[in-house]
Amino acid sequence: MIKTKILHTCVIALFMWSVQAFAVEEFEVTDIQVSGTQRISAGTIFNYLPIKVGDFVDDNEVNEAIKALFDTGFFQDIELTREGGILVVNVVERPTVASVEFSGNKEFETEALKKGMLQVGFGEGLVFKKAILDKVEQELRTQYYSSGKYSVDIKTTVTPLERNRVKINIDIKEGKTARVGEVAIVGNTVFSDKKLLKNFAVKPKTGWRKLNFLSKSDQYSKQKLAGDLESLRSYYQDRGYLDFKIDSTQVSISENKKKIFITVNLTEGEVYTVDKVSLRGKFVVPEEDLKEKVTIFTGDIFSRKEVEKTSKAISDRLAESGYTFANVNAIPDIDKENRKVSFVFAIDPSKRVYVRRINISGNTATRDEVIRRELRQIEGGWLSTKDVRRSKTRLQRLSFFEDINIETPAVPGTEDQVDVNVRVKERQTGSMMFGVGYSESDKLLLQASITQKNLFGSGRELDLSLDTSKVATSLRLRYFNPYYTVNGVSRGFYATWTDIDAAEANVSRYINKTVSLGVNYRVPLSEYNSFTFSFGPDRTKLESTSGTPDEILAYIAVRPDDWYLKTTASWIHDTRDSILYPTRGFEFRILGEASFPGSEIDYYKGGVNFSWHVPTISEVVLKLSGDLGYGDAYGDTTLFPFYKNYYAGGSSSVRGYKARSLGPRDSNGDPFGGTKRVVGSFGVLFPFPGSEKKDKRLSVFVDGGSVFAQNDEVDFNELRYSYGVGVFWYSPVGPLSLSYAIPINDELGDDLEKFQFTIGKGFR
Repeated sequence: MIKTKILHTCVIALFMWSVQAFAVEEFEVTDIQVSGTQRISAGTIFNYLPIKVGDFVDDNEVNEAIKALFDTGFFQDIELTREGGILVVNVVERPTVASVEFSGNKEFETEALKKGMLQVGFGEGLVFKKAILDKVEQELRTQYYSSGKYSVDIKTTVTPLERNRVKINIDIKEGKTARVGEVAIVGNTVFSDKKLLKNFAVKPKTGWRKLNFLSKSDQYSKQKLAGDLESLRSYYQDRGYLDFKIDSTQVSISENKKKIFITVNLTEGEVYTVDKVSLRGKFVVPEEDLKEKVTIFTGDIFSRKEVEKTSKAISDRLAESGYTFANVNAIPDIDKENRKVSFVFAIDPSKRVYVRRINISGNTATRDEVIRRELRQIEGGWLSTKDVRRSKTRLQRLSFFEDINIETPAVPGTEDQVDVNVRVKERQTGSMMFGVGYSESDKLLLQASITQKNLFGSGRELDLSLDTSKVATSLRLRYFNPYYTVNGVSRGFYATWTDIDAAEANVSRYINKTVSLGVNYRVPLSEYNSFTFSFGPDRTKLESTSGTPDEILAYIAVRPDDWYLKTTASWIHDTRDSILYPTRGFEFRILGEASFPGSEIDYYKGGVNFSWHVPTISEVVLKLSGDLGYGDAYGDTTLFPFYKNYYAGGSSSVRGYKARSLGPRDSNGDPFGGTKRVVGSFGVLFPFPGSEKKDKRLSVFVDGGSVFAQNDEVDFNELRYSYGVGVFWYSPVGPLSLSYAIPINDELGDDLEKFQFTIGKGFR
């Protein structure tokens, strides 16, 4: 009998020496038996064992067999014995990891740590190896060091369990993050330390910044420092210093491991100017189109940012024409003697990419056709990144979806085909608004409306609203089909009935009963321009009350009942990326309203309004908007109908002032409105703090405006202004808008209302 044993603590060299100490006569293996296995099957051992039944073996084969089994990492002890012609393999398996528990970790989440361990071959259900656990512990320290926690203390405990398992406990005492005590820059002569450190995210707190306890700028992080060094390189190279380089970076820590000292050694070099710029390669789109994308020219100071901007712009232009995988490389030719640099933008368009299929998912209520008709990227055509972006914008503008994601994965096995995967997450497209209130003047007030902007998933809109109070009762029914024709002509119908007792409202006192019917159309003129018009009959019946002012009494005496055929028209230019939450784009409207000649009254109204959204940093958006309106009578009508007057004040115009309260007043002192309107607003829109979704916005704004009488000139000294803060939220109960505004130049007699809000209740 032979007996050879290896322990997991022995090195291979010692094992080889010990095996060779036994001289084994060659014998034929008639059978192989396995013992000692618990989890690992005998078949697994047979697969790794290089000896088979019928083989003739000696001490060399036995030696190789033990080494092969040991190399699997499954066993901590291996013993081979011979009983006649039977080779017996006795093993002691390594334990498996039953569980890994962390305690004390705050910097990194437990799941992230476990995922990282699996990448190095250690985790629950795997074979326990002390060497790998030591490696895990060292890697954890490295991760904490890179986050500035140099006093971290990590202790691991291995607890044996039944069935040859172990439990791993990793206790972490993170300690405090080392603070940056100083960042020293050596070698700079052109720019001061103060100017350069403005670009650093890692730097000591100085001056008033010491009072900002929430700031983490003085917490060291290896990743943040790497980003700072790249920012420093960009700062110089964007200002012409082509040869700029960072020679070395030293990071030292104080003895108590609480302070970090950083030294950056650099060489500034000289300023280079651009000599020549040219394009080279295969021009699959007009060369002039590509030259228009060049933003760096002869005589300019070299700027890495402009070079990268040009490369990207050329790539984007090629991608718009289907060359999605085009390569554009800026090849410099440096003249060190004259400190000039020339660039050749080498263009390799690669293959044109085509769209195999457009896949739509996530739409449980909205029909596929409603989504597809908004897409500008077509199936079977070449892929255009411009059309993909525009498709996403058009879907956002529907306001049907909370989130839209468009991906273009390559088709497996091809080099020139992709699929376009459109995934949407639907939002509530219907709203039900119901309000109940009470006041001494209005008594009980009831408001109700039902709106469905995506009727049965068809993209059509239906709106039914009822308002009733002591002031007014109104009923409105509106239906709108955005795709009345296949080429995008829209058509809608409307019917409204209102009975207003203005004596109870914040305007001149009279009673107005109006019925309106009509049809409206919208005709697309181009991707960003459209024309709308509507026409239909209106009937307005006016009645006086005990407090009706003289000017209205005089009108009613002549025209108590007006019938007229009304038409409206507008030209709209709209490049906004969303209707509910625009972050960029410009909307401009030219509006008109008039009665047809031959009606009982002849009047017209015209105006313009606009809104401009400009994105800045960190999803902050600047918004500028304005609204100008003018109205007058024509033909045989000499007096503009007062019930068509413009108003200003309130949440939709000048916040901080009561709705419709600005401008001329009647002989009783009540707001009367005017035939001229001037309103403007400037705001800064922020993502709502703490909210990951984009359905909330916080704004800081300044409003201004007023209205003016028919015979008065527009006097900008009479405009009222306010400033304040506002919140808009597409909440679970529908759109909600809040604002608090403080009037700036209010005068005696102005009606103020600092807090204003609107709210609705949502349903699907």
